[in-house]
Amino acid sequence: MFVDHVKIYVKGGDGGDGMVAFRREKYVPNGGPAGGDGGHGGNVVFQVEEGLRTLMDFRYKRHFKADRGEHGMSKGMHGKRAEDLIVKVPPGTVVMNEETGAVIADLVEHGQQAIIAKSGRGGRGNSRFATPANPAPELSEKGEPGQELNVILELKVLADVGLVGFPSVGKSTLLSVVSAAKPKIGAYHFTTIVPNLGMIETDDHRSFAMADLPGLIEGAHEGVGLGHQFLRHIERTRVIVHVIDMSGMEGRDPYEDYLTINEELKQYNLRLTERPQIIVANKMDMPEAEENLEEFRKKVGEDIQIFPISAISRQGLKELLFAIADLLEVTPEFPLYDDLEEQSDATVMYKHEGKGEDFEITRDDDGTFIISGYAIERLFKMTDFSREDGIRRFARQLRAMGVDEALRERGAQDGDIVRLQEFEFEFVD
Repeated sequence: MFVDHVKIYVKGGDGGDGMVAFRREKYVPNGGPAGGDGGHGGNVVFQVEEGLRTLMDFRYKRHFKADRGEHGMSKGMHGKRAEDLIVKVPPGTVVMNEETGAVIADLVEHGQQAIIAKSGRGGRGNSRFATPANPAPELSEKGEPGQELNVILELKVLADVGLVGFPSVGKSTLLSVVSAAKPKIGAYHFTTIVPNLGMIETDDHRSFAMADLPGLIEGAHEGVGLGHQFLRHIERTRVIVHVIDMSGMEGRDPYEDYLTINEELKQYNLRLTERPQIIVANKMDMPEAEENLEEFRKKVGEDIQIFPISAISRQGLKELLFAIADLLEVTPEFPLYDDLEEQSDATVMYKHEGKGEDFEITRDDDGTFIISGYAIERLFKMTDFSREDGIRRFARQLRAMGVDEALRERGAQDGDIVRLQEFEFEFVD
């Protein structure tokens, strides 16, 4: 089975902890600080691998966690930074944050990389906290936790030309006779469940990629049939080749098919209507096809160019391929996501996402004040509560962030319990 939409969990490596250590010094009674910083964790980096074609591998492994940095050491030695975790993905992979729906990366070119989960920085050792007033602090930081999130991967086929049309109109047959692609072909609906990609070369040596995409039916934009699994693949194509069964063998009206498919494209994404479309009347070697084509022309109007072909007998294919190549020469690419950062010469890109407020205060049913928020939880995780200096520093940081004042405004009084993750303390006014 083809997998083109999958959810996975990624986590950047935690930073290594800073160390509390001392060296003997005559002018410092307890010795001078000598604890080194922890190393940064590894990033989770997605990299495009040209040879991959599906997201099948992600069905079997859905958790990706980079290594943490090495802890700081004595004698001022810093911990080693962890290696990035490189995850290979096929070209055409779009990575989205499951919680926000934001697009993190759109990966299309071989070797292109994107940081999906950032690493945590290493905690600082006690040598960083020495001051004239406190030349030998028993204070260090734990490593910053790496970023963790659930992401959705979607594969959108990279093709210049997309073949659209109802099931069994002859798209797979057409692709098989104009390219070296060998799609599975059968006399039943939804034969194509995997987009087949073929390279086409015209007689005048122009080339382009053509994708035979799963058949559409009415309601596809709402997920009926193969629905979105089809439509997400057509988003990258520059030219749409609309294949219509002009023989009417399936008992459908060619003009109604034409209207239905175009309506599905419009309902799914209005930008799909910007793409130029070539109409192909297939199965012209069948009885009643000529009469149906004449009626079809009357309904769509003389302004729309139609290419009568027979994929099986190869009638009209040369003219069709020339017309497609001509249209590609004057058709620009259509970017999928305008809001993504421009990627310069750098190989690795990272799309910044806001972290929200520093903190927020809520009230539990038992009256406990609950403090939460990215910035304050980050400070909490990087604090060493086993040392008095670490606890005092954390209290100063809360005060500087305005937590004390915010608790008073919410009605906190002496002795009230305040909870921050698993840590509880009494509020003292």
